[in-house]
Amino acid sequence: MEPHTVQSRLKLSVIFTFFIFIIELAGGWIANSLALMSDAAHMFADVFSLSLSWFALKVSERPSTATKTYGYHRFEILAAFLNGLLLIVLAVGIWHEAYQRFHHPHEVQSGIVIGVAILGLLTNLAVISFLKSPFHETNDLNLKSAFYHVLGDSLASVGVIVGGVVMLYTGWYAADALIGAGIGILIVWGAKTLLSDSLHILLEGVPRGVSVQDVERELTAIPAIRNVHELHIWCICSNIYALSAHALVHDQKVNQARFILDEARNMLKAKFNIAHSTIQLESSPCANSHM
Repeated sequence: MEPHTVQSRLKLSVIFTFFIFIIELAGGWIANSLALMSDAAHMFADVFSLSLSWFALKVSERPSTATKTYGYHRFEILAAFLNGLLLIVLAVGIWHEAYQRFHHPHEVQSGIVIGVAILGLLTNLAVISFLKSPFHETNDLNLKSAFYHVLGDSLASVGVIVGGVVMLYTGWYAADALIGAGIGILIVWGAKTLLSDSLHILLEGVPRGVSVQDVERELTAIPAIRNVHELHIWCICSNIYALSAHALVHDQKVNQARFILDEARNMLKAKFNIAHSTIQLESSPCANSHM
C-alpha cells in the first residue's frame, strides 16, 4: 500500500477516534461511569497512537542530513516509547479511581453508558477496517500498536456494554469499578508490549525474527567468504534493518570484490530484510577475528 494512502487512512481514523473520545468522555461524566471514562482514556491513547503513527510516517519521509545520516526514522520508536509511558500513567489513574469506587459505589446512568459504548464500538470497528490493510502490509511499530490499541478498545467497549446491561437490570454499581479496572489491565498489557519492543530497538537489539547465527551461516555459505566476524545487526526503526561485519575472503583482485559484496547484500535483503549492510572484506585474519 502506498505511503500516502496509509497516511490518509490514519488521518481519517484519528478524526473518527477523537470524535468518539469526546463523546465517551462527556457521556462518562454525565452518566457518572468510571468504566465509560476509562474507555474514553483508552480511546485517548488510540488518538495519541494514531496521531503519532501519522506524524512518524510524515517525518520519516524527510531526507537524511549531514548530522542525521539515517534520517528521522527513529522518531517512530521514540513516539512508540512515549505512547507506552502514557498508557501506564493512564492505567494507574484508572486503578486508583476504581479502588475508591468499588468500596464506595456511585449510581450510574446505565442507559447512557450502553448507548455511548455501542457508538464507540461501531466507530472502533470502522477504524479497524481502515487500518486492516496497512497493518498486514507493514512492520511499522506505531501502526501496529495503533491497530492493537483500537482492537483492544473494541473489546473494552464490549465490556462496558455488558457492564451497563448488568447495572441496568441489577443495580450493582460496583460492576462499573470492576470494568474500569479491567480496562486498566488491558491498557497496561498493550503498554508492556509497546515499551518492550521500542526499548529493544533503542538498545540496538537484533531485529525480531532475525538470528545472528542464521545470518552468519548464510554469509559463510557464499563460496568466496571463509569467515565472518565483528558481526552486528540492529534496527534503525521497526522495519529498517542494518548490518556491519568483517568477512575473510580468499586473496583476489580488488575489482572481483564487487561481485562478493553484491551476492552478500542481495542475500541479506532477500532472506533477512536487511537493506543497509556494510561489509569489510579482508584477505588475512584481523585481530578481532577470533580464529
